[in-house]
Amino acid sequence: MMYQILARFYDALVQDEEATNAWVSFIQRHIQGKRVLELACGSGEITIALGKKGYRVDASDISEDMIEIAKQKPGADMVSWSVRDMRKIEEDSGYDAVLCLCDSINYILEEAELQDMFQRIYNMLRAHGTYIMDMHSVDRLAEFSQEFFEDGIIEGCGYQWTIQSVEDRLYHTFAFYNPEGKCTLEQHIQRVYDPVYIMKMLEACGFQVAIYTDFTFSGIVPGEKYFYVCRKGENR
Repeated sequence: MMYQILARFYDALVQDEEATNAWVSFIQRHIQGKRVLELACGSGEITIALGKKGYRVDASDISEDMIEIAKQKPGADMVSWSVRDMRKIEEDSGYDAVLCLCDSINYILEEAELQDMFQRIYNMLRAHGTYIMDMHSVDRLAEFSQEFFEDGIIEGCGYQWTIQSVEDRLYHTFAFYNPEGKCTLEQHIQRVYDPVYIMKMLEACGFQVAIYTDFTFSGIVPGEKYFYVCRKGENR
């Protein structure tokens, strides 16, 4: 299971207040209404920030460890938390917005599961509701064709983090060393999709789709992330 060992160290590795603020601003620009479902919410940084802005957020993640960490944070009581697999989310209608952020969608490796999830999300939104997600850009495959390597010490443990692309996959490998030198490994695999293909998949569900690159650039241009703003119409 992913995000078990890593959950303890996740915020220390990737927490970024500037990015959290950018996400909240982006979401506020593109959604109407306050009832929000967040899938793959992780340690809840963006989730709680939205709660503080007055959004009523139901947040879920496949990792029980990540949810437990999120629940311990200031402001966590403003959010409804649950442990759920986003690929098997039970449909509950009437959300103003559904979110899947921080390249979480890239963990879905099978196209059929992705298509099914998109349709479930469409059905869960009210008329004119919005689904927002981001995915790795195809440029990331070239960026990590040569192995990325990072190491250091966090939470009293040594760590090594490598990222390597192979075909359309990104392989993240984390090694954590306790003070006695014992090593624990955790590997994550993400699939990088063609953005036009994903847009057509979303449109097949009934969404009207706008794509941005790295928060601010309209359309598909060189960058790190594609941001999809998907609007549900009155009728499919």
